[in-house]
Amino acid sequence: MNFLISLLLSAVAVFAAGYIVPGVQIDGFVTALIVAIVLGLVNATIGFFLKMLTAPLNWLTLGLVSLVINVLMVLLVDNFITGFSTNGFWAAAIFALVLSIIQSFLWVMKD
Repeated sequence: MNFLISLLLSAVAVFAAGYIVPGVQIDGFVTALIVAIVLGLVNATIGFFLKMLTAPLNWLTLGLVSLVINVLMVLLVDNFITGFSTNGFWAAAIFALVLSIIQSFLWVMKD
């Protein structure tokens, strides 16, 4: 049950971030749910692997490499999901930042 609530909160965060950030289009809540699922899977597999490979560089740049990896994961998901689109790197970067802030807020409210 906790997993389902977390998944729905992630979908709400994706939908809200897509609404807030100019240059990001999401067709509807079902698309936001699919984006949340795929983004979670991509971050858990490819993103985790990339963050482990770049850990020393990430430490030297105080986390900026993690931000770039998150943006690349958003751009990768953009290529997979048809109802989700970003207008380039900067729109994806702002989307990733806003998504992170919204998810942090929702996780605090959930607990």
